[in-house]
Amino acid sequence: MKAIQVHVTGGPENLLEVNLPEPVAGRGQVRVKASTIGVGRPDVLLRKGTYKWMPPLPAIPGAELAGVVDAVGEGVTHWQVGDRVLVSARELPQRGGCYAEAIVVPEDAPYRLPDTVSFDDAVSLPNLQLALALMQIAGPTSAAPSQVLITGASGGVAGMLCQVAKLKGFVTIGTSRSRDKAQFALAHGFDHVICTDHETPKDRLAHITEGQGLNLVFDHLGGQSLVDGLKSLAPFGTLVSYNIVQGPPTEDTFQVMRQLLEKSLAIRCFSMHAFDADRDTRRGLMNEAIVLLAQQRVNFSPPQIFKLSEVQKTHALLDQGLVSGKLVMHP
Repeated sequence: MKAIQVHVTGGPENLLEVNLPEPVAGRGQVRVKASTIGVGRPDVLLRKGTYKWMPPLPAIPGAELAGVVDAVGEGVTHWQVGDRVLVSARELPQRGGCYAEAIVVPEDAPYRLPDTVSFDDAVSLPNLQLALALMQIAGPTSAAPSQVLITGASGGVAGMLCQVAKLKGFVTIGTSRSRDKAQFALAHGFDHVICTDHETPKDRLAHITEGQGLNLVFDHLGGQSLVDGLKSLAPFGTLVSYNIVQGPPTEDTFQVMRQLLEKSLAIRCFSMHAFDADRDTRRGLMNEAIVLLAQQRVNFSPPQIFKLSEVQKTHALLDQGLVSGKLVMHP
C-alpha cells in the first residue's frame, strides 16, 4: 500500500512516499479504500512538527479521507463492503493517518455518505463542520440584520463560514490580500470582499456598515488582522479567533478592549479540539453538515486535484499561500 510519511519534520520535501503492508481490519474495525484525500493546514503543522496533537514519528499526515468500505472485521454489523463513507481524523484516537491508499479505523468512526455527495466534496465536510461549530459558539448577536467579517475569504473554512452565515441572515464581508483571491471569494458567495493590499479595510468597513461596526468577526490570521477586527466591532460585538496563521496579535488585546470599554467587546479563542471529549456534539455537527450538503443548501467550489505522489506540491502551495478553496489528492 502506498502512503505518505513524515520521518523527520520540516519542509514539503520531508513528505516521503513509502510502501507499507496492506492494513488488516481487526475485530470491531473496518478498512476504507481511499477515493479522495483532503489536504489542509493541520497536515502542514504535523509536517513541521508544531501540531499540538502531534502523533509519534514516523507519522502519516492527513485529516480526512473519503472512499468505500472494502473489508470489515469480526463483530462488525453496522457496515458492509461497498458502503460509502467519510473518515475524519477528529474521530480517531490519534490524529492524522489519511495520506494513504487505505486506512483501518474503529467501526464507530466513519460517517455514512449519501449517494448524492461526491467523494471530492466529502473531504471538505470537516470545514463545514468547523464552520457550524464556530457559528454555534459565537452566540447570538445584539442586532439584526447582522454583519459578519470573515478574514482570509478565499480559504476553505472561510467559504463555509460565509455560507453558514448567509443561511442565518448575515451580510458577509471577507478580506483577501490579492485581487484574484477577492474575485474568487465574491464568486463563491461573499457579499463584499476587501482587498487588503489595495484598499484601507477601516474605511471600506465604515462604508459597508454605515459606521455602525460589525456584530461578529471570525479571524484565523491573528497578527494585525485580529487587532483590526477587534477595533471594527460594534457595541457588544464578538471576535472569534480560530487560528493565528500570521502569529500572535500585534497589540495587547486586553488593553485594546479596555480602550474600547464603552463597547463591551468579547474575544473567544476556539478549537474543534474543545469537542474531543464531546462525541455527541462533534458528530451531530458533522451529520448536520452532511444533510446541508446532501440537500444542496450549501455547495463547495471545485477542488484543486492532485495525485498522492504530488503531495509535496500541495504543501508547497499551502506554504506559499497560493491556495483558493480545497486541495485534494487521488490515490
